[in-house]
Amino acid sequence: MLPVLALLALAGCGSSHTHVTTGTYAGEGGANAPYLDVGPLAYQVQLSRQLSPFDTEDSSYLAGLTAGQSLLTPAQEWLGVFLQVFNKTSIPHPAATALIISDTQGNLYTPVVPGATNEFAYRAGIVPAESRVPVLDSVAANGATQGALLLYKIRIESLQNRPLKITIVDPNNASKRATATLDV
Repeated sequence: MLPVLALLALAGCGSSHTHVTTGTYAGEGGANAPYLDVGPLAYQVQLSRQLSPFDTEDSSYLAGLTAGQSLLTPAQEWLGVFLQVFNKTSIPHPAATALIISDTQGNLYTPVVPGATNEFAYRAGIVPAESRVPVLDSVAANGATQGALLLYKIRIESLQNRPLKITIVDPNNASKRATATLDV
């Protein structure tokens, strides 16, 4: 019964949203955010925000970092982007490995991938047929953001060079990409 409910939940996910290749995050929990088509998968940014290692909630998002990864310079901050990935096809597809943030000055940022102990982290891999990332009933899916975490070290000056944009590239065809403006 659980797989049927999961498929019904997944089937309803795209009914009120437009599928596009550009968009703007538009609300708490991804409400009204566009589904970004990147190859056969659809990506939806749920939330983007600065993270603090001194905040109780945020410390869970920063779990699993090595000592080197966790170091920030005085000119850096953590930025978390929480997203969902949907595969509505009948075959598995690889999720994007290139998810790049840019600011208006051309600064580019790639995600820092925490170790396996971080249950919120986005991990590129295969998205099973008629499924999603994060998988239903996972810590990330049941969390406040309901999305898998992309974790970035960004320069504080980039917060002044907004809007920040995320570009998602299809791992099978680099010409297929989508961009969303982040609400940071």
